[in-house]
Amino acid sequence: MSGKISYLAGEAAEQQVAAHYIARGMSIAARRWRGKGGEIDLVAQDGDGLVFIEVKKSRSHARAAERLSIRQINRLFDAAGEYMAASGNEGLVNARFDVALVDGVGRIEIIENALVT
Repeated sequence: MSGKISYLAGEAAEQQVAAHYIARGMSIAARRWRGKGGEIDLVAQDGDGLVFIEVKKSRSHARAAERLSIRQINRLFDAAGEYMAASGNEGLVNARFDVALVDGVGRIEIIENALVT
């Protein structure tokens, strides 16, 4: 896949996942939020809590999951800390890290609380 096609496929997958969380009653607080530590694909507001969502798209859910590296996980943790500080949520905040896997036909599998610090 070319860079432009990959970018657009990733953007479409993020839109699908955002719609999934909205349908579950959450609001999307940020899309592709970028800090010094890295980028967060989606941040959802779940009542008083935050859900940091990493979206991975590939031909299958298993292949999508394989694309999540330890380096990327660490950058996600760093970026989430920056996001909370920037949004005034530096104290104790109910937060979790979900991974959303999107396969080649658009099926979504959400792994809630997939990343634990």
